[in-house]
Amino acid sequence: MAERSFKKEVEKLRAGDGEIFTGEGILAVTKALLENGVGYVGGYQGSPISHLMDVFGDADPLLRELGVYFENSASEAGAASMLSASVMYPIRGAVTWKSTVGTNVASDALSNLSSGGVTGGTIIIVGEDYGEGSSIMQERTHAFAMKSQLWLIDPKPNLESIAQSVTDAFELSEATNTPVILQLRVRSCHLYGQFIARDNQRPKYTLAEALNSPKRDTGRVVLPPSSFIHEQEKVKERWPKALSFIQENKLNDFIDGEDDSVGIIVQGGLFNNLNRALTSLDLSDHLGNTKISTYVMNVAYPVVPDEVLAFCKGKKHVLLIEEGQPNYLEQSISTILFQNEVSCKIYGKDVLPVAGEYSIGVIKDGLEAFLNKAKTTDKANGVKDLLSKEERQELLKSVPVRPAGFCTGCPERPIFAAMKLVQQELGEHHVSGDIGCHIFSSLPPFNIGTTTMGYGLGASSASAFNTIHTRKDKNQKRVISFMGDGGFWHNGLNSGISNAVFNNHDGVIIIVDNNYAAATGGQDIPSSKFDNPIRITNNTIANAVRGVGVKWLEVVDHTYNVEQMVRVIKEALTTDTGGPKVIIARSECMLNKQRREKKEVKKKLADKKRVVKERFGVDSKVCSGDHECMRLSGCPSLTLTYSSNPLREDPIATIDNSCVACGNCGEVAEAAVLCPSFYKAEVVKNPGTLEKMAFNAKKSIISYLQKRRDRKRILA
Repeated sequence: MAERSFKKEVEKLRAGDGEIFTGEGILAVTKALLENGVGYVGGYQGSPISHLMDVFGDADPLLRELGVYFENSASEAGAASMLSASVMYPIRGAVTWKSTVGTNVASDALSNLSSGGVTGGTIIIVGEDYGEGSSIMQERTHAFAMKSQLWLIDPKPNLESIAQSVTDAFELSEATNTPVILQLRVRSCHLYGQFIARDNQRPKYTLAEALNSPKRDTGRVVLPPSSFIHEQEKVKERWPKALSFIQENKLNDFIDGEDDSVGIIVQGGLFNNLNRALTSLDLSDHLGNTKISTYVMNVAYPVVPDEVLAFCKGKKHVLLIEEGQPNYLEQSISTILFQNEVSCKIYGKDVLPVAGEYSIGVIKDGLEAFLNKAKTTDKANGVKDLLSKEERQELLKSVPVRPAGFCTGCPERPIFAAMKLVQQELGEHHVSGDIGCHIFSSLPPFNIGTTTMGYGLGASSASAFNTIHTRKDKNQKRVISFMGDGGFWHNGLNSGISNAVFNNHDGVIIIVDNNYAAATGGQDIPSSKFDNPIRITNNTIANAVRGVGVKWLEVVDHTYNVEQMVRVIKEALTTDTGGPKVIIARSECMLNKQRREKKEVKKKLADKKRVVKERFGVDSKVCSGDHECMRLSGCPSLTLTYSSNPLREDPIATIDNSCVACGNCGEVAEAAVLCPSFYKAEVVKNPGTLEKMAFNAKKSIISYLQKRRDRKRILA
């Protein structure tokens, strides 16, 4: 159950030749793949391309009509391996994942794929999660393209360019027998626009045909001596073909300016930001008609020397806008100019930041510095921006940093509240984290978790702490590690659990099972409880864990039971049993639960059926005001308010309207032996006749008792 349904939007994918297709960037990519006769699609979800997987899942009926196979791959490595179908056969294939973490996982398969080469066109669509809003380490895909000789397309952020780049990528791949990376930045994935559609095409060569007419060419298998030949092929055959194809098909854009002495070279994905910055300096318009000559590199790799020389010829000053570090393009272009004795001054990281995202403001500052240094125009002098540089700096100081955190009602919150209570008794432990929502526990108010090494690698990153002392010295603390259910199926079962069994690891592994790949948008996984029409679910984690040899296993089916979580974690840390201790903490992701239940409630209300909504609250007269409940819960709906009692100056706890009645606050309060100020209320819609009568009777009794109490009150 993904966080968003595309059931309505996927009908747009049926648009025919000449129709106007309107939609989101990821829908445009899907439409372009179908127009280009893709035969199979795979991938692993992750920002910013999660919705691309969701679109394909919702478009399953259309894919079946066209004969396109779609698979939710177990990992990025699995997705990349799918492309082997195009090595021997002229089948077009595409896979997708979040980069660079996904590309890290897939790099082994990609290296082999690029070595042997492909027959059918293959595209790797990577969501470039770099810069503002990114949740991963700051690296770029560019290095992988250079390392493995994969061509890298970085299209301008508009739907026409994105759709065309899919066509270009397939054709470039087939012309050079090389896989092509199509890099989509966050804003490219989610921008809206339109382009003229073409008819969808069935695959020209199908998977069924390949199975019925198998081919083999040992020269494509990556073994010596073939692997040595492949290395020469990449440089002597495929690379020159790529350069010719890029030039002949004009994949890169040239925009003429008013002054021939200056120019700008920019990555295609950064063009919109550049144009906005130029517009604010009165050097362009909103249609991209720049007054400074601009070379837009929609193909970021390989660099085409002839195009670089043609653009820089006669220019004295050129600004190169390359986001991130290392400055691969700046080094390459500078070398090309030097080797061809072109006397053109290249500006880059000297006027722009060495690292970090190139936002509109950052590029504008770099443009002003470049123009002032070039001394070719005074347009940059005295330009008034909506926010001056000084004002921007003040804004950064005044706006507080908002750290990531668990959602309201998240079932992972009580797990870490229990951890805090256990550590209060047994002392601090080393805790290895993992990729997923649970890594938020490393931040306040929990402050639990030390490291995170990769998706499903929580247990592996704790393996070095499997010392002999933990098995011989009862006073020696055990290491604790976490992983989510998504990470478990992605990588954790083999590299974490089975490895811990094999090495007789004495630590504690907590698997957070919230029923979905929650961190990537709530997609179904093998252990999801609900039926999926095109997938097999309900494969329990417990069975898989026992299957690889785990002996000590506890399953907590309701993580909101903090007392039970405390008992189980404490037992795992103190038991005499050797080997890995695995705790599976299960409760449905609250976001997905709310999405699911809202549909059910809406239908019941429409049918005039009884609906009960629970809410929690805090009795202001009972609340002690010590705020310990917040330090153990951290729920966004649990906040502060001022007491109506004039004798109480300190703020007290209160629960706002975002409460989803998970009960965590009350459970934590009870487990920690806090104040009994929490209460639960039920709001009933469409109640029955007897229920109304009982409610009115209770209301009358309470009203009578309140009035009697008021009569006995001493008035001043």
